[in-house]
Amino acid sequence: MASIKEIEWDVFEGLSLADKKPYLERGGGDAMPYHTLFAQQFDRSLLERLTALANRIRFINKSREGALYLKGVLAHKRAMLYFSQPSSRTFLSHLAACQILGITTGSVRDAATSSEFKGESREDSIRTFSSYFDMIIMRSPEQGLAEKMAWELSNSSRPIPILNAGSGKDQHPTQALLDIYTLVRSFENKGGLDGRTVTFCGDLLRGRTVRSLSYLLTNFRDVKQIFVAPKALRVPDDVVDVLREKAVDFEITEDLQAAVRVSDAVYMTRIQDEWDSSKGESAKIDTSRFKFGAQELELLNPDGVIMHPLPRRDEIATCCDRDPRAMYWRQMRNGMWIRAALIAATFGYENEIMNCGY
Repeated sequence: MASIKEIEWDVFEGLSLADKKPYLERGGGDAMPYHTLFAQQFDRSLLERLTALANRIRFINKSREGALYLKGVLAHKRAMLYFSQPSSRTFLSHLAACQILGITTGSVRDAATSSEFKGESREDSIRTFSSYFDMIIMRSPEQGLAEKMAWELSNSSRPIPILNAGSGKDQHPTQALLDIYTLVRSFENKGGLDGRTVTFCGDLLRGRTVRSLSYLLTNFRDVKQIFVAPKALRVPDDVVDVLREKAVDFEITEDLQAAVRVSDAVYMTRIQDEWDSSKGESAKIDTSRFKFGAQELELLNPDGVIMHPLPRRDEIATCCDRDPRAMYWRQMRNGMWIRAALIAATFGYENEIMNCGY
C-alpha cells in the first residue's frame, strides 16, 4: 500500500490524479478515502455506498430519537471550516452536515480575521488548525492548496483528514458527490442513471463543478455527455481527454435547444467572471443563446431534470422554478445529506450508521 509519508511533495505534486489516488486512501481495497481532494478518488462502488449512507442518515434523522442518535455519533469530534474563498451554500451545507452528526465546529471565513492578516502563510494557518480539530474542510481560490496541505498534515505529528470544498478552478469533489446523488435519486424509480444523456451548459472552461461531475459520470454505463458553451468558454481539453480515454460518448456544440431535446438532465452554470484576467472580460462574450427558459422547458423530456450548482444569475429563468423537473433547490438540500455521509464515512462510522436500530 502506498504511503503519502514515503513520497516528497515535489514528486507527489507531479503525479497524475490516478497515480495520486493510492496515496490518499486509508488502506484496504474498499476503504473510503482518508483525504477527499478530487472526484477521481470515487469509483461506482464508493458512490453507491455513499448514496446508501446518505439515504440512511436522511431516514434516521426523520424521528427525534433518530436525530438524537445521529448527534451522538461524532460528538467527540471537531471540524474546522476554513473558507478563504467566499461561499454561502457550500459553507452552510458542510456546517449543517457536521451539526447532524454532532460535530463541534469552528470557522474562518475571512483571512483578515486570522493570523494571515499578520503575514502568516496559509500552510502555517492550517497546521495551527490541526492542533485543535480532527478534520479540516477547506475552500480556497488557490489551486492545489488542499493537496499540499493533505501532504503536509499526513507528514506531521498530527495527521487529520482534509475535505476539499473547492480548490481554485480545478476541483470541487463534494459538489460532484451531491450532483451525482441528485441524479441517482431523480432516476432511481425511472430505470436508473445508466444510459442517460447529461448536458452541461454555460462557463465550462472555468467551472470546476463541471470537471468533477463529468468525471464521476464516467463511472456509470453508457452515459452520454453534451457540452454546450460559447467557443471562448468551451469544455477544457483535460476533460475531453479523460472522456476519450474512457471511450465515453460526448458532443461539443453551441445549440442548447438541440441538446435539451435529447437530454435527460441539463446542468446549467453561471459565468465564472471572478476568474477574469481583466475586469469585464467575460461581459464581452455573447451568452444570450446559453440560457434555459420557457422554450427549453417545453423541449425537455417529461421525466428530465434541470440542475444548477448555484448561485445563478439569469441562465435559468425563474419561470422554471416551480416546474417539478427543476431540481436545483432539492440539489442544495441533497448536499447536506451526502456531505454528512462522507464525513461519517471518513471517520469510519459507515457500518455503525447503516446497521443501527433506527
